[in-house]
Amino acid sequence: MSIYKKYCTEVLDENGGLKEFSLNYPENFNFAYDVVDAIADEEPDRKALVWCNTEGEEHVFTFADLKRESNKIANVLSSAGLKKGMKVMLVLKRHYEYWFTVLALHKLGITAIPATHMLLVSDYVYRIQMARIDAVICTPYNDVPARIRSAVQQAGSNCILWCIKNDEMAFRNLTREAEAASDVLERVPTKATDNMLMYFTSGTTGYPKGVFHDFTYPLAHIITAKYWQQVSEGGLHLTVSETGWGKASWGKIYGQWLCGAAVMVYDFDNFDPRQMCYVINKYGVDSFCAPPTIYRYIVRKGLPAMPGLKHVATAGEMLAPEIFKKFYETTGLMINEGYGQTETVLLLANLKGMKAKEGALGKPSPFYNVQLRSREGGPVAPGEVGEIVVVPREGARQEGVFSGYLYDDAQYEYVWRGGVFHTGDAAYIDEDGYFWFYGRFDDIIKTGGFRVGPYEIENVLMEHPAVVECSVVGVPDQLRGQAIKAFIVAGNDYKVSKALELDIKNSCNNKLAEYKWIRQIEFVDELPKTISGKIRKTELREKQ
Repeated sequence: MSIYKKYCTEVLDENGGLKEFSLNYPENFNFAYDVVDAIADEEPDRKALVWCNTEGEEHVFTFADLKRESNKIANVLSSAGLKKGMKVMLVLKRHYEYWFTVLALHKLGITAIPATHMLLVSDYVYRIQMARIDAVICTPYNDVPARIRSAVQQAGSNCILWCIKNDEMAFRNLTREAEAASDVLERVPTKATDNMLMYFTSGTTGYPKGVFHDFTYPLAHIITAKYWQQVSEGGLHLTVSETGWGKASWGKIYGQWLCGAAVMVYDFDNFDPRQMCYVINKYGVDSFCAPPTIYRYIVRKGLPAMPGLKHVATAGEMLAPEIFKKFYETTGLMINEGYGQTETVLLLANLKGMKAKEGALGKPSPFYNVQLRSREGGPVAPGEVGEIVVVPREGARQEGVFSGYLYDDAQYEYVWRGGVFHTGDAAYIDEDGYFWFYGRFDDIIKTGGFRVGPYEIENVLMEHPAVVECSVVGVPDQLRGQAIKAFIVAGNDYKVSKALELDIKNSCNNKLAEYKWIRQIEFVDELPKTISGKIRKTELREKQ
């Protein structure tokens, strides 16, 4: 029996779908001790992590391995003076050492701050200074140690530096120190309400904000894994995410292990769709989750047969209908969309037992009271656009919803204004109760007295064969207030010209109501993006 049943109560409908869900856990719940170590003690040889990289190296780690290695690293960190309440930044890409290290931090009650290796020196300086980092543990690759050294110097920090595998100037070698450390660790007292993780947001509208999650966060991902990704007992799940992103917590550790599945990790730098599909087939991955960009690459490069794959999911941005259709036609698998934020876990999804709707965000997770409200806080009628908000049940802020912003109580109170959590995302609900994404409220275009969501225009644009990427914004217009403008990255096989611009306009506008027509097109070599790959519409608007 999966260990998750120990910590929740679930009520299912006749289709096996989730009707009701609640959590029950001790006040000192700690995922590393109470899930990972507990499984290790009962089933030491149970497979936990299957890892491979592009160089052909591969490892299979059991829960006993995880317990032993995390204890060793915890002892190294503790002996260096790190203790409960401190903050440690992890820049470990997809290396298996991430799993050992993040569990060690959980055991010590130290807040883990995952970060991507793609950050620039200035990004590291910002994070080190803002979070008052006590230590950094990083990869030896991609020039990360040099950037960290420079950032620490510029930040004026005296934080401790560790690097895995290799000896690096100014860094201690964590791998070598862990090999010599004891694998026996006495449990450090922690509380379920203590800070466990902190992620920096993607910063699409301003500087990244630090978002805290407590030790109940892993339990809130039971629904993520069991009913959205639909991992199976004894199965193997692959989520395509580097560990620096919040999506790694959604799909590479917590919910999957709680629900009895092992985690597949493919460590790569440059994405190759065919190699990804090869890994899926070679290791027997049966559930898969990836951002829309990955599905676009896979579909456009041609899909090989993947007979072992049973369930697929996506989140992070919207996926064009044409990709859904082509993937389904080739594999027979519906890509189940889901929705959440850095500040939350899964809020909306096409869940197990539910008839999935292509392109819809799905319905609310039974664990949350998710509603649509107007910007003024009032109700909205069916079919009308409103803001996605979370209304706490019985006046309590629920597990899985963040516990605070880093040194920004004012912003925390603002997003919780009126006693509800405001996501800032706009959607509408159809006649069957499914939510449909409309855009960020700040991105909605007001043209000629109408409100237009950029996503629906972008979907139509992506159907044109010349369009590789696009982003739609509203720009000042004397007649309409705002006009709809599309920024387009054209394919290499297409010559940018007035003729191409006219062809795209005519093709798309024939499929759109007149008030949604694209009035302007600008071809660009690339779109401005955050480090996580999200398009910065704010920057596009500011250029006008």
